[in-house]
Amino acid sequence: MTVGDATAVNGAGKPRTIDVPLEMLPPIDEHAIEVDAPAEATWEALFPTLEHAFNSRTAQRYAEHLETAVTAAEGDLHHPGGMLPGFTVIRAIEPVMLALAGRHRYSQYAVVFRIDLLPGQRSQVRLETRAEFLGRKGRLYRAGVIGTRGHVIFVNRMLRAIKRRAERSMAGA
Repeated sequence: MTVGDATAVNGAGKPRTIDVPLEMLPPIDEHAIEVDAPAEATWEALFPTLEHAFNSRTAQRYAEHLETAVTAAEGDLHHPGGMLPGFTVIRAIEPVMLALAGRHRYSQYAVVFRIDLLPGQRSQVRLETRAEFLGRKGRLYRAGVIGTRGHVIFVNRMLRAIKRRAERSMAGA
């Protein structure tokens, strides 16, 4: 069953479709952090954090090297079809869920941000990673990315950045 489908058109007019069976992809891990800000502020903190993490020349070159379906940032990340190198937004339910998916020659994958409401104008952001690694080279890629803890370090750094941005936005409000 396919539930994730977003089609966008790149600058050359070529359609790029990500059609990943989100719930059918094997779960890799989930990490969470509590935020001293309401869900709406946490939701808005997602986007600059994602753009900072993935919309760089380095990220674009890495996406090109892996032959990802998407190699450049385009569109609005608040809505399905928005893109960053390596990812296309496939679901966006403000302010509680943002799912991005992608694929390259070694893997098809998705990351899902879920924002839970907590008492006292607080929230929790969870980042779930799902991926299927393809063939022998995919298993080697998994060992290099997941097995080295590089993925965990990157995910936790991103969650802390979301927390900082959301809490900073409340301090300035």
